[in-house]
Amino acid sequence: MTTTVTQPRRILAANPSPLTGPGTNTFLIGDQQTAVIDPGPDDPDHIAAIIRAGQGRISHIFVTHSHLDHSAGAARLARETGAPVHAFGPALSGRSPVMQHLAASGLIGGGEGMDMSFAPDIRLAHDSIVQTDEWCLRAIHTPGHCGNHLSFLWNDTLFCGDIVMGWSSTLISPPDGDLADYFRSLDLILGLSPARLLPAHGDPIEDPATRLDELARHRRDRTAQILSTLRSGPATAAELAARIYDVPPHLQPAARRNVLAHLVALTSLGAVKAQPELAETARFHLP
Repeated sequence: MTTTVTQPRRILAANPSPLTGPGTNTFLIGDQQTAVIDPGPDDPDHIAAIIRAGQGRISHIFVTHSHLDHSAGAARLARETGAPVHAFGPALSGRSPVMQHLAASGLIGGGEGMDMSFAPDIRLAHDSIVQTDEWCLRAIHTPGHCGNHLSFLWNDTLFCGDIVMGWSSTLISPPDGDLADYFRSLDLILGLSPARLLPAHGDPIEDPATRLDELARHRRDRTAQILSTLRSGPATAAELAARIYDVPPHLQPAARRNVLAHLVALTSLGAVKAQPELAETARFHLP
C-alpha cells in the first residue's frame, strides 16, 4: 500500500458557542478517495461546503462521537455522496458498566446534545484499521466525554474529536461522560506518542504530551477542590459548582455536570457518600 501524506483540509462549521469554541472542525484527507472526519451539524451550507471540497470523491465518512455538533450532518452527507458512515456505534454504546447501571437506575440525567438517532453503517472497534491506497486510519476508542468516542490516528497525527482540546477542558457529563474513562483515554493517547492532535474544536495541539499532562492535572486539582469544599459540610453538585467555578450563569449547568462526574468517580471509590442515593440532586458528604 502507498500512503500519500498531505495536510488535512479543514472546513469550519458556523456553529460557534461557549461549548464548541469557534465551531466544529470538519477534516478531509485523501484526494481520489477522500475521507471526511466529523461532518458536523446538519447544516445544509456546511454539508455543501464539504461536498465542494471533496470534488465528488468522498468515499468514507468518519464520526468521532454522536453529539449533534459532530454527527448530525452524517446522514445528509451520506445521502449526497453515497459514502458509508463509520463510527464506534449508536449514541448509547460504549458506556462503562458503572454508567450503564446509573442510567438504568434513572439516577442521572445527561444527554446534552446527544444525537439519539445516530446509527453508523459500519461499526469500528478499538484498533480497527480502514485504509485505501492514499491513507490509513486507525480507530482508537477514547471514551470519557462520550462512551462511543473514537479518535483516529493518521500517520503521526491524531484526530481527537472532543477528548482533548487546546482552548478548554472537555465536558464530562454522566452517564454519557465518565471521568475514570477520561483518565484512561488520556493515558492511552499519551502512549500513542502522536506528534500533533487535531481537535474537533479549536486549533491544532503541537505539543500533545504537555497538553495531556495539563488536562490530567486540572482534573486532579478539581477533585482536590471538591474534597476540600466538602470538609465544610454536605453539598449538592450545584452548590459545589457555584462555590468552585467562577463562570457566567449560562455555563453553570455544564460546571454542575462536570462536578457531578467527579462526585460519581469519588463515590465509586468510597471517598464520598451520596444521600439519599446517587443522583444530580443528591447531597454529598465525606465518610
